[in-house]
Amino acid sequence: MQDYLKTKGRIFDIQRYSIHDGNGIRTIVFLKGCALRCRWCCNPESQSYEIQTMMVQGKPKIMGRDVTVDEVMAIVEKDRAYYRRTGGGLTLSGGESLCQPEFATALLQAAQERGINTAMESMGYAEWEVIDGLLPYLDQYLLDIKHMNPQKHKEYTGKSNERMLENAMKIARSGKTELSIRVPVIPGFNDTPEEIRNIAAYTKKLSNVKRMHLLPYHHLGQDKYEGLGRPYLMGDVMPPENEKMDALLKIAEQTSGIECQIGG
Repeated sequence: MQDYLKTKGRIFDIQRYSIHDGNGIRTIVFLKGCALRCRWCCNPESQSYEIQTMMVQGKPKIMGRDVTVDEVMAIVEKDRAYYRRTGGGLTLSGGESLCQPEFATALLQAAQERGINTAMESMGYAEWEVIDGLLPYLDQYLLDIKHMNPQKHKEYTGKSNERMLENAMKIARSGKTELSIRVPVIPGFNDTPEEIRNIAAYTKKLSNVKRMHLLPYHHLGQDKYEGLGRPYLMGDVMPPENEKMDALLKIAEQTSGIECQIGG
């Protein structure tokens, strides 16, 4: 066995047959650990690298387990036929996959060497050398841009946005991977026409961007906070209405000049 297949990492879920987070039918591997603390995060069990116990429907469930690349790939390989038919493959998510750079890179390398398409959903919050090291094994980079204002970004996520925006530009200029920009549309945070226009204008400056996704806020992760004994700070926030999302989509399309869609 090649040494990198023995690389260990910590995950909290593997989801098969997904039609989101990349092209075609995909297997999504959710890695533990994140540098940000977004108020609306729908996977709060991903934020801490530590293995946790979360109450799910009144029963305790262990969130987090240590696995090798080879063990993960044994699951990913099961759906190779679906990947071939649909252009799907493996997607890394989290959390922030870049918080486990050696494991993430080894997973992407293993998939690509087996002819499986690779994608990563990420905020780009890492040293550039980390990102540059895994780009050769990455077919699609699904990069979050949440806000252009560094102060407001820090207020709602715990971190400023300068490093992420700088890395977005470097990823685009590298030309090494297909780049899509994903914007979680959060009421009270970034859902005004001006805020979406500013993100779309920055996206326009990036070369090699395939499309822009507007992802409407939802409440689906709220029960997880209760299960972890944590307060959910977005409880009074309602998801954006369809009419508003349609209006923001038009602004994104007109400003960015690229393909834009709601969801994905």
